[in-house]
Amino acid sequence: MAYLTLKNINKIYPNGFHAVHDFNLEAERGEFIVFVGPSGCGKSTTLRMIAGLEDISKGDFLIDGELANNWGPREREVAMVFQSYALYPNMSVYDNLAFGLNLQGVDEDVIEERVQKTAKILGLTEYLDRMPRALSGGQRQRVAVGRSIIRKVGIFLMDEPLSNLDAKQRVTMRSEITQIHRETGATTIYVTHDQTEAMTMADRIVVMKNGYVQQVGTPKEVYFNPVNMFVAGFIGEPPMNFITRKVEKGCITIGQHSLDLSKKLGERVSEYEGKDIVFGFRPEAIALGEKADAYVVSGTVELTEMLGDNANVYVDVDGDKSILKVTPHEIPDMDSDIAFSIPYEGVYIFDAETENVI
Repeated sequence: MAYLTLKNINKIYPNGFHAVHDFNLEAERGEFIVFVGPSGCGKSTTLRMIAGLEDISKGDFLIDGELANNWGPREREVAMVFQSYALYPNMSVYDNLAFGLNLQGVDEDVIEERVQKTAKILGLTEYLDRMPRALSGGQRQRVAVGRSIIRKVGIFLMDEPLSNLDAKQRVTMRSEITQIHRETGATTIYVTHDQTEAMTMADRIVVMKNGYVQQVGTPKEVYFNPVNMFVAGFIGEPPMNFITRKVEKGCITIGQHSLDLSKKLGERVSEYEGKDIVFGFRPEAIALGEKADAYVVSGTVELTEMLGDNANVYVDVDGDKSILKVTPHEIPDMDSDIAFSIPYEGVYIFDAETENVI
């Protein structure tokens, strides 16, 4: 039996707004689950229902097989890091970190040991005597994270805890939180709109849109096997390229190139004769030039971005805009006409009407 079970969870506010629709998930003990999606998709609302901070309108929430809909946050044994810092302004960093342990009646020696260890992990050792108002935004966020991880609980809930850190701190904290998760063995549910955080930290990702779950899977699954255009376009940086065309005699035409879809869809291509499909490919799936066993497409270079270890090339492809990822040594000239190849396995075909993968 799963440790956390959400069965057809819904959140409907008194004004009638339906924030979360039939959310289903089973999380095993010790899993690291990341909810990802754009702002307003319902991920933080779902997290707050798990924490006991929001009532569940419909559905069942179980912890270790027991119905927990009406349990308070303390009964659920959760520790939560909010998007805001939520620190006690009249307490030092040390006292903020120690607060939860003091409430639990933990011995002073144990509190001292845990505070010092947590402060070292988070780079807060020299700030333990300071008040929150004397800290930067990033330092306050680290204290908030520390106050959560210092407690030994079964469930960690994190609502965009790295949102106020700079880029370097986010990279460091991602690895620190992942390592802490491994050490504690707690079930962790982490909310973010940053797909990089989701891909690098999660055991499994829950992709959400407009209150609905779009896909649940490992980072590898949602990246290589997206179920629809939303997941394909949201996961990956730069996002997947999409070109809409009508199927005629089993082919689509992009510029001067006729692409035989049977090489990707087999006999199923006949089901889409005369219908619009969406031809999708990731920027990094391409190779410049015309290759065998691949779809060849041509375009005109509009812009290039040198990023160090790679470069983005923005191309006009028969009126559609596409982004190609190449090595720094392959950057083509501006306004030049180029051909590039996409291996059949690197192409995704979507139904233009349903937006689901074919």
